[in-house]
Amino acid sequence: MTQGRPPLNRRLAEFGTTIFAEMSALAVRTGSINLGQGFPDTDGPEEIREAAVRALRAGHGNQYPPGPGVPELRTAIADHQQRRYGLALDPDTEVLVTAGATEAIAAALLALLEPGDEVIALEPYYDSYAACIAMAGGSRVPVTLHPDAATGTYRLDLDELRAAVTPRTRLILLNTPHNPTGAVLTREELGAIAALACERDLLVVTDEVYEHLVFEGEHLPLAGFPGMRERTVTIGSAGKTYSFTGWKVGWVTASPELVTAVRSAKQFLTYVSAGPFQYAVAEALRLPDSYYEGLRADLRAKRDLLSGGLSEAGFEVYRPSGTYFVTTDIRPLGESDGFAFCRALPERCGVVAIPNAVFYDHREQGAPFVRFAFCKRADVLADAVSRLKRL
Repeated sequence: MTQGRPPLNRRLAEFGTTIFAEMSALAVRTGSINLGQGFPDTDGPEEIREAAVRALRAGHGNQYPPGPGVPELRTAIADHQQRRYGLALDPDTEVLVTAGATEAIAAALLALLEPGDEVIALEPYYDSYAACIAMAGGSRVPVTLHPDAATGTYRLDLDELRAAVTPRTRLILLNTPHNPTGAVLTREELGAIAALACERDLLVVTDEVYEHLVFEGEHLPLAGFPGMRERTVTIGSAGKTYSFTGWKVGWVTASPELVTAVRSAKQFLTYVSAGPFQYAVAEALRLPDSYYEGLRADLRAKRDLLSGGLSEAGFEVYRPSGTYFVTTDIRPLGESDGFAFCRALPERCGVVAIPNAVFYDHREQGAPFVRFAFCKRADVLADAVSRLKRL
């Protein structure tokens, strides 16, 4: 080893191969049903796929697209935010297209953080949050969402959130609808977060990629709350809404100052990406309301199918209000170690899931919880349920 140092720097030393890669490889090796990684097993609307083909054949986006994104997509994103939420955006200065939401998160944190800044994140959190905070030199401060067995949901403790803010806090990193718990933050919770951000002069980066996958409650963009327009970076994505996760088309919307800051980092990551797909996503964003209603109805039925089957198999189930995922407690099965349970599950019954502990700083808090994805065909879910009943 040169200079006696490991090749990976200290900031990333705690992050090895992601649990998703490990469990997906385990699914392939054992021939198991993969309910671990959150991607659909069918493509999205045929007309949107054909829009991408048309763009390819017409030569649209086959060379470098504009750095902020193609004008057609930026305009479609602005129109979507206006139509759905009443948020008026300038597509030229307040919209930035990214290589999926993951790049948007990375660029936002790299742009907005100085080394030593604290970032409050709702725990459990998507694993890239921790890595991006580390790459930016920030310090993560987890605030835990707590399961409520009485209601079967996860809730945010607002007093815990307020207590987590210190003079070093730079921003709050939100995710609603929330992966992995499926919680959808309420108007009261979001209002309290907005008031806290204004009071303590904090920025908020809010990951809203599951905005159209809400089964109970409603999705409310934080940027629409009083005082939040100038201090919120909102992140969206086409992958989850239109079932084309491999296209990696995401976006940032924010004030011109914040978009300029995020773009300063983003231009040195991918610079540009997904040229032809940007034209297709512009068309997708203009699909009628019936598309979104059908998507929600389909996923709600799949959620209920998998949740019911998991309950019958002996899990305690926290029925999600949104997203692709259902969290379960394995303790009723006589288990307490989610890692061991998930690594043994493929051999036991031919199903792959994800241990929630990987989404926690406080690993012991997440130890008995396991996440399953229900964004699969109904027959696949029915097969998985049949297998899980062997437990």
